[in-house]
Amino acid sequence: MTTAPNPSLSIHSPARLSRKGPRSLGLAVLWWRRLQVMTAKELRQLIRDWPLILFMAYGFTLSPYLSGTGINMQLRNASLLVQDHDHSFSSRDLISRFQPPYFRVESEVARPDDARRLLDEGRAMAILDIPTRFQESLGRQQPVSVQLQVDTTSSPQGLSLASYAERIVGEFGRETARRNLGMPSDAEERLPTVRSQVRVWYNPNLVDAWFECLSQLLRMITVFAVLLPAAAMVREKERGTVEQLLVSPLTPFQIMFSKVLAMTVAILIGVALTVFGILRPVFDVPTRGSLGLYFILTALYIFTTAGLGLFAATLARNQAQVGMMTIMVVAPILLLSGTTTPVEAMPDWVSTVMAFSPLRYYIEVTYGILLKGVGLEVLWPVVLPMILLGAGMFGFGMWRFRRQFE
Repeated sequence: MTTAPNPSLSIHSPARLSRKGPRSLGLAVLWWRRLQVMTAKELRQLIRDWPLILFMAYGFTLSPYLSGTGINMQLRNASLLVQDHDHSFSSRDLISRFQPPYFRVESEVARPDDARRLLDEGRAMAILDIPTRFQESLGRQQPVSVQLQVDTTSSPQGLSLASYAERIVGEFGRETARRNLGMPSDAEERLPTVRSQVRVWYNPNLVDAWFECLSQLLRMITVFAVLLPAAAMVREKERGTVEQLLVSPLTPFQIMFSKVLAMTVAILIGVALTVFGILRPVFDVPTRGSLGLYFILTALYIFTTAGLGLFAATLARNQAQVGMMTIMVVAPILLLSGTTTPVEAMPDWVSTVMAFSPLRYYIEVTYGILLKGVGLEVLWPVVLPMILLGAGMFGFGMWRFRRQFE
């Protein structure tokens, strides 16, 4: 009779365990339901904010388009003025080699002062000055120099112009030397020479628009990833609804993560609009890699950068302060992460500090997937730091949020 209680214990124990399973499942469903409702609420509030919606529409449409069409780093039809003091066959031969699409010979200028004035006014980009007795010096096999004055206000195009002109004058000098020595035109091909053959990967035609529009897309994603979550948090402060959220059954994580999730969805819609509406149909930017992987890693980057916006929201009191703090946070990231200047060209201490910038890793993700067609097996060394930075920034923002209302 003393063993009677044992069977009863073995019967009721599984029943108690079975009741815990549905309860845990119900709590998980309730948790996700609250997150879903809060995310939908944030999206509705964003749609009602027309200034932000118009700013996003501009940032993901006109801004990449204007960057791709308005900025041209390649030399095209550079205006060239000529001062020909010799007026010989050799001088005319040299001038005729400066042809489109790189050069456009405007006219001949007699006075040096007029040529400098036109160069200072921006009406010409270069002046080619050929001295007197130019052909006579070449015929006597004497060294002779020509002068090229270049306006390098736009340094990339100025350097390109000087480089093209150096090649043209160098080829003219070699042909003249072969004629004076009586050598056939194919004499150089018979001699042992070292030739440089350059093969350009991923952008073989050196289309500047690919780089410019992609760089602008990266800038817009970064700006909105910081601005939108911060604006959503500060909006709650301005309307006095933060306290209502804190006394609700919502956890601080649900309050903050719902805002980040809603803004991530909005930014991904803008990225899709840029990729399928601007980059591919307008500029023919290739998408050699997986677009699905690109959007997943873009969402990860937005989550990583949103931590900076949440931190700024804990310090700001209104939307104007959020805008100013966004500029302070985003400007160094955009200028020093590699979209404008390569990180390798920066001082060592700047490169070390920018290791904490998520944009530095996202640049490699974007160019790697879209232009190079690489996958996660190649990108994991840059994806892992993004995950660590995202977890750290979001955790720090949530800690600041809790401290603010303790």
